[in-house]
Amino acid sequence: MGKLDGKVALITGAAGGIGKATSKLFLEEGAKGVVMADIWDEMGEKTAKELGPNAKYIHTDVSQETDIKKAIDFAVDEFGQLDIIFSNAGNPGPVGVIEDIPTDEFDLTVAIHLRAAFLCMKHSIPIMKKQGSGCFITTSSVAGFQQGLGTLPYSLSKAGIIQLTRIAAVELGAYGIRANAIAPGGISTGIFGQGFGLSPEVAVKFGKMIKDILAIYQPIPRAGLPEDIAHAALFLAEDSSSFITGETLKVDGGLLSGRIPQDPEELMEKYFNIIAQLDPEDQKIVIAKIGEGAQKATKDMKYLKPIAREQMLKRMQKLMKVQQKLMKESAKK
Repeated sequence: MGKLDGKVALITGAAGGIGKATSKLFLEEGAKGVVMADIWDEMGEKTAKELGPNAKYIHTDVSQETDIKKAIDFAVDEFGQLDIIFSNAGNPGPVGVIEDIPTDEFDLTVAIHLRAAFLCMKHSIPIMKKQGSGCFITTSSVAGFQQGLGTLPYSLSKAGIIQLTRIAAVELGAYGIRANAIAPGGISTGIFGQGFGLSPEVAVKFGKMIKDILAIYQPIPRAGLPEDIAHAALFLAEDSSSFITGETLKVDGGLLSGRIPQDPEELMEKYFNIIAQLDPEDQKIVIAKIGEGAQKATKDMKYLKPIAREQMLKRMQKLMKVQQKLMKESAKK
């Protein structure tokens, strides 16, 4: 007996990372069917094939309402029901302070995270009401609770998901429908590589490469894994959690209890060593992205209050020396 025997799930962002791990686990736990929705078609189709006939892939851009509706209809057409929706697709969003965030990129990030979660609910609630049961799970983030753990539009979207979860729980409980969210901490996935503009394949590789860095920030000294979130999603989807709704489950290794202080020089060295392992063209992409941020920080220094400017200048000069040293060492290899 599996924990999800006879149930059908739709999982967005399922081609890799958390979505892939969750699709695999749900099927292992007896799910009648799992519809894997994503825009990374090659990876998604390959994964669905590997997982067997009860896994179906559909191209889905969650920023488009028609695509979300199509994926929901596809799940019902293929398997005759829809019991679980895991709204998990995401992007890192644009880096920068409030005045620098491009409006179109802000809108896109909100659409991919918060608006997509809303639309997944909107178009599947009528189906679940007729069934008399249903379960929504949405990927939030530690960035939805605390500033500095994600980009601006990403963090705002994740905070919005927490409130959407509460609202949905109150609206839908009487129909036998539950709504919960998961707030991952530092999970080894491709989203970090996406933030640098790397291709999907390289982004996944980069996510695995930074495990050592992700291991040092929180009380539990290891990187979070996609499987950690998959097991949290399984718990929220199965019947043993039938009295839990409106909650956001933190799966962060204790990160929100307190971050472990890090030496910025040591951290830079760790990052540089990872970048050095990338192919030359991918190295250029990452270094250019880092350079953009450094240029902006330098430009804005003139507006800082004197004490803050002096502290920032000392820190940047120190880190610059470390970077130059690492580049020279790398060139000798």
